[in-house]
Amino acid sequence: MLKVVSSLSGRCALTGQSCSRSGSVKFHLASGALCQKSPLKPPPTDVPDMPPCNFKPEEYTGMSKERMMEIRRQTCNPMIMKVTYYKKPVFIHQGHMQWVWDVDGKRYLDLFAGVATVSVGHCHPKVTAAAEQQLKRLWHTTNIYVYPPLHEYCEKLASYLPDPLKVIYLTNSGSEANDLAMLMARLHTGNFDIITFRGSYHGGSPQTMGLTSNAAYKYPIANGLGCTNTMCPDVFRGPWGGSHCRDSPVQTIRDCGCAQGHCMANDQYIGQLKETFATSVPSQIAAFFAEPIQGVGGAVQYPKTYLKEAYKLVRERGGVCIADEVQTGFGRTGNHFWGFQGHDVVPDMVTMAKGIGNGFPMGAVVTTPEIAASFAKGVHFNTFGGNPVACAIASSVLDTIKEDGMQQNSLNVGTYLMTELAKLRDKYEIIGDVRGKGLQIGVEMVKDKASRDPLPSEAMSQIFEDVKDMGILIGKGGLYGQTFRIKPPMCITMEDADFFLAIFNKSIHNYMERR
Repeated sequence: MLKVVSSLSGRCALTGQSCSRSGSVKFHLASGALCQKSPLKPPPTDVPDMPPCNFKPEEYTGMSKERMMEIRRQTCNPMIMKVTYYKKPVFIHQGHMQWVWDVDGKRYLDLFAGVATVSVGHCHPKVTAAAEQQLKRLWHTTNIYVYPPLHEYCEKLASYLPDPLKVIYLTNSGSEANDLAMLMARLHTGNFDIITFRGSYHGGSPQTMGLTSNAAYKYPIANGLGCTNTMCPDVFRGPWGGSHCRDSPVQTIRDCGCAQGHCMANDQYIGQLKETFATSVPSQIAAFFAEPIQGVGGAVQYPKTYLKEAYKLVRERGGVCIADEVQTGFGRTGNHFWGFQGHDVVPDMVTMAKGIGNGFPMGAVVTTPEIAASFAKGVHFNTFGGNPVACAIASSVLDTIKEDGMQQNSLNVGTYLMTELAKLRDKYEIIGDVRGKGLQIGVEMVKDKASRDPLPSEAMSQIFEDVKDMGILIGKGGLYGQTFRIKPPMCITMEDADFFLAIFNKSIHNYMERR
């Protein structure tokens, strides 16, 4: 039976005002009538009521959907069609905070945020005002001149990072930031080899393609020379894992025989890294790249002390440690502003993008004065990196995260979401794992819990489409496309979370009945 997730009265996560979320959910019947249903036995045709929104979008009067698809197929590069989500695509027209509207006026709760990119909300009024103000003053100039927005932003961003991470170079994307981090690491160390995890994603440029370890993003050309992939310490899908391994409100369902304070899975995965050092790279390396939580890989988390031990091993071999915060940065993980802080480490370089500009193209490499000095051995020029408009927007994003309490909201709503999703995992055989921190969440789907074999793509697509048809946008990831990714704007509310939980529960229920 479909079980709608219940919730309790409490306070609104963002405003602190009292709000009530009863243990039952309203449903619209096919006739359009509204009725209150038992949380235990709603008819399978019911659709939970979407939370209210007082924003009125503009009426769309532009190009037809048919014409857009014709152009998409004939004029846009075929890759655009290849990556298009859904059998029946969503034609997005406008966005406001956690909501987007399609050209027909249908509203969706956006829980993927343009691939974990819209950090504080679509067209957030504060960020929009900052962009408009800068557009009236100066659209573009470059680093060959001195202009206030660049310096104001760099000073502000540096204040969010620990010493000695205080030197910043601004870029246009995460791929570009990681590409430059590779270059800086090699220049600084005088070494060439770089290690990353299997299943990682660090970009799609010819260089970062080597860092990325996922066949779907590889081309049959020479790329990423000097890059070596080591076993990802995935405590759910990997060969070792237990029930106390990771820093998450939800642990795996795997058995654990470890003594208190000790993780045998961690020891095994560190052993694999040592094997990589012994067999696959020279005695001295340039760098080790790791996302604090894998993004495209499916919100994969590692044993709690893994990165701390790995960083020590890397530095013993002359390498620098690089944290790819493209998806985990800017408060998304809740407990900390940066994902690496949850591992009790300080990297030598941090790369970032996506949420840095709330969707405006921007990225950054932050490093130490010593490593930055190595970069100045030659000349590197970036026309658009540190653009005045980008800096004004990014500065407003930092202010908005703080003023609106979005990091705390990520922690509160994200922890609630994962705790409730874990109840669905216990209910349904095809939900294998729920994991993450804050609003960086993965739900891994399996054929069954015993085998942990990935749920087939057709089954994933059925659930994916069903969730979309009922008004929610989520993402997919993992090596086999087996993980649903939930990475919304950090302004979502508990009411939004309840709506998603009811819809996701219903979608799984629908699939199980069809099966």
